[in-house]
Amino acid sequence: MELSEDVLTDVVKRLRRAQGQVGGLIQMIESGRDCRDVLTQLAAVSRALDRAGFKLIASGLEQCVSDGSAQGRADREQLEKLFLSLA
Repeated sequence: MELSEDVLTDVVKRLRRAQGQVGGLIQMIESGRDCRDVLTQLAAVSRALDRAGFKLIASGLEQCVSDGSAQGRADREQLEKLFLSLA
C-alpha cells in the first residue's frame, strides 16, 4: 500500500501537533497543574493520535476498495482489523 503525498503530509502534521501536545502535557504534570487541565490535554492528544491513525487507515481502505485484486482484498481485511483496534 502506497499513500499519497497529501495524506502523508497531513498525517505527519497531525503527529507533530500531537508531539507538541505531549511535551506540553509533560510540562503540565511536572509543574503540578490541575488534574482537570491535564486530563483535558491528555484527551486532546489522544484524539490527535486517533485522527492520524484513522486518516492512514481510511486512505488505505480507499486504495484497497479501488483495487479489485486478491491482494487488495487481503490488505482491506488487514486494514479493517487495524481500524477496529483504534475504535
